[in-house]
Order: sequence, then structure tokens, then C-alpha cells
Amino acid sequence: MSLEFIFDLLLALAMVWSAWRSLSASRLDRAIVMFIVFGLLMALAWARLSAPDIGLAEAAIGAGLTGALLLDAYGALKRREA
Repeated sequence: MSLEFIFDLLLALAMVWSAWRSLSASRLDRAIVMFIVFGLLMALAWARLSAPDIGLAEAAIGAGLTGALLLDAYGALKRREA
């Protein structure tokens, strides 16, 4: 097995693991962080598939902007509870 195949396999397993952890997290803040991690891993996967433009868009919009908005909404919910 080549080193590239092993890396791709580990990347795929990490993506499945982070998606599962994001959906099954008991706390909302942990789910949001795992969603951001999944987005970053997805961006890396797009780069490995020779689509760096889609990878950059995924990192900027999927992990960056969406993650920041989710964390801000979570903070607003915590402030409303207090």
C-alpha cells in the first residue's frame, strides 16, 4: 500500500468519525466544534481530489463562516439563559 492511500484512508476515517461525533455529541458546543473540524477535513479532502477552489470555499464558508455563526448563536443562547 502506498503512503498516499494510507493518508486518504485515514482522512476518510477521520471525516466519518468527526461527522458521527458532531451528530451524537451530548453538548451543543462540542457538536459545533466537531462540525468545524469536519468542514476542515472536508476542505482537505477536496484539495486531495485536485479541487482546491472547492476546498478553499469549503474552508472559508463551511468551516469558517458557518462555524463562527453557529458559535455566535450558541453564545446568544447561553446569554439568554443567564
